[in-house]
Amino acid sequence: MCLPHAHRLLVPLALISAPASAVNTADSHICGYAQITLITLSTLLLMYGLLSKLMARLQRHRHQLNEQLIRLNHSMDASGDEWWEWDIAKNTVHRGHHWSFFPDDGMRSQDHYDAGAIHPKDLPRVRKAIEDHLNGKSEHYQLTYRVKGEQRKGWLWVLDRGRIVARNDGGKPSRIAGTLSDVNHLMQTKDQHLLFARTLENISDAVVILDKLFRPIDINQAFTKITGYTKDKLPEWSFAFNRYPEQFTEQLKKTLQNSGRWFGELEVHRADGSLFQIELTLDAVTDDEGNFTHYVGVFSDITQRKSTERELRKLANSDTLTELPNRSLFYANHQHMVRRSEPHALLVFDLDDFKKVNDSLGHNAGDQVLCAVARRLQRCCRSEDTLYRLGGDEFAIVIEGENSISTLSEVAERAMDTLSDPFKVQNSELFVSSSIGIAMYPLDGESTEDLLKKADIAMYYAKNQGANRFQFFSESMNEQAVKRLHLESMLRQGLREKWFEVHYQPQYSVERQQMIGMEALVRLRHPEQGLISPGDFMPLAEESGLIIDIGRWVLEQACQAAQSWREQGLYDGRIAINLSAKELDLDHFNETVEEILERTGLPADALELEITEGSVMQSPKQAISSMQALRKQGVLLALDDFGTGYSSLAYLKKFPITTLKIDRTFVKDLEHTLEDRQMANAIITIAHNLGLEVVAEGVENSDQIKILSAMNCDICQGFYFSHPLPHRDMTGLLREHKGSLPPHLLSHSTPKLA
Repeated sequence: MCLPHAHRLLVPLALISAPASAVNTADSHICGYAQITLITLSTLLLMYGLLSKLMARLQRHRHQLNEQLIRLNHSMDASGDEWWEWDIAKNTVHRGHHWSFFPDDGMRSQDHYDAGAIHPKDLPRVRKAIEDHLNGKSEHYQLTYRVKGEQRKGWLWVLDRGRIVARNDGGKPSRIAGTLSDVNHLMQTKDQHLLFARTLENISDAVVILDKLFRPIDINQAFTKITGYTKDKLPEWSFAFNRYPEQFTEQLKKTLQNSGRWFGELEVHRADGSLFQIELTLDAVTDDEGNFTHYVGVFSDITQRKSTERELRKLANSDTLTELPNRSLFYANHQHMVRRSEPHALLVFDLDDFKKVNDSLGHNAGDQVLCAVARRLQRCCRSEDTLYRLGGDEFAIVIEGENSISTLSEVAERAMDTLSDPFKVQNSELFVSSSIGIAMYPLDGESTEDLLKKADIAMYYAKNQGANRFQFFSESMNEQAVKRLHLESMLRQGLREKWFEVHYQPQYSVERQQMIGMEALVRLRHPEQGLISPGDFMPLAEESGLIIDIGRWVLEQACQAAQSWREQGLYDGRIAINLSAKELDLDHFNETVEEILERTGLPADALELEITEGSVMQSPKQAISSMQALRKQGVLLALDDFGTGYSSLAYLKKFPITTLKIDRTFVKDLEHTLEDRQMANAIITIAHNLGLEVVAEGVENSDQIKILSAMNCDICQGFYFSHPLPHRDMTGLLREHKGSLPPHLLSHSTPKLA
């Protein structure tokens, strides 16, 4: 670099020191060569310097390029993106190999789109986007789609971005380059947001988003459906509740701003002005610094639910037939009165023999009577009294703040009087009577259950005194009720422990002086108390329904005993068994009888069932139907206690009976009282005219036998012949006398008169 400059300095010095001529000649030659040399050397040196500078610059550029490539690779590695380049002319794809799971080639080649790397549903979009870019319809190529790598399960969402980077001489694209970004997590987040948005839009609850000034920003479809406000009409909707004072809305806002949440039920208006009820939840939305920015309200239309709840409460607390408060509401209200220690009285009553109305006229007529009873009782109650229907034909009146005997008696009498007038049902008049029991709080009981029990006990005693009676509770009644409870418990235990036994009383033919039948009578033998009279437990057995189980047991025991005696040749007569009203009312009772007869082997015509007038007349149609079914089986039927009950001759001729029994009340004073003799004679005459046999009960002496024989009575039964005997003693009697009249009685008997 210094040589050319030094040479220029040396030439002028040489010219100065030489002679003039020589100098001129030599100078001309020297100058020529020197100049050429100097020029050449200068050029070479210049070129060398330039080349050195160029090489240094290239070296720096190469170094910078390498550093850029390294940084690019580091950036690609750090970003997780994959770069690619598609040589369109050669139809090959090059990539950065950052994604080891992705295929080496085939992804971009149009000949290899169906290789399986791109999701089939996304493939059409990819093709169209590339074709649009190649055809100049887009400045760059960019879209998201799903790909599947060889070593990765499932589909991966990628963002593909690229553009044409080279063209051939014809101007057609020859090379495209770009990158692939893994956006799977973004798409999943997007899907979650979309799912959340769709869920919010499609849920059945209404959603409204409010700004911090409680102005509506957005709503969902349910909001429009429930309120009638669409998004374009949203400015017309305001966060206000016109059904309530203005202070209510302000207080609600304060609560929401203080606690961040509010919940409650409200009445609001729809867009058309109609009212409906909502269940509203309001929640505050905060930013990162905890400041309230929005409020979200969620509510549902509960109008139908509230209506249903009111209806259910009404159904739960009122009687559907009479619309009176029911037993459930009685308990709730009465327990509230007890908690407040409010003095009051409870009147409980039912309708006497109401079952006859249902049985004779049907349940529809019975329902009409109950509704009419409810209306009448409401009219006779005072304003401070509350009438309840406890169930069936049982009603109750609660008289608050009153324990005066005279006042309570007036209310009871007024109730009975209002029911004494006839009820018009189905073009006929019905007369209804009632029995009322009265208990007072706190005198007779300090709880709802206790007071109700005491009133029931009093009503029971009133009913036993006759129709249209009322009775105040007393402790003596309670003692009797406890006794009844113990007796009922004894009956139930007796069934379990087999304390019951059957005794048999003979029935003798007056004419033949031969035992032709016997009546089976149930007895209760307590292990400690001994034999208990049927009069002490049979009424309770009838009331409690235990008579059904007792009756079935007696029927089976008696049939089995009678068949055993028949098989031993000791007895071939009939066995008579009492049948209660409850048994007669049982569905398919005849099937029970048939089953027992089949199991024991006793012939049907060897069984006689005794039915009282009272049990038949409680439900005549049902009784006649059951009796006809029994007669079809061949079972004999006797009407017991004739003349003491209804004695309806119109019904008597309809009953399919075979025997009529004269009650012991007409036989007891037969030899002393003309009226009894006339009554007995009339019964025997009526029975014979109807083709029936007659059995006289309660025969105790020979004079009665003579009179009954003169009246042509067929059969006699009573202590004169024998007391009821246990099975073992009856077996002994049959073995000893073979069914004939005992010798000590033959001399006192009088043959039947012509």
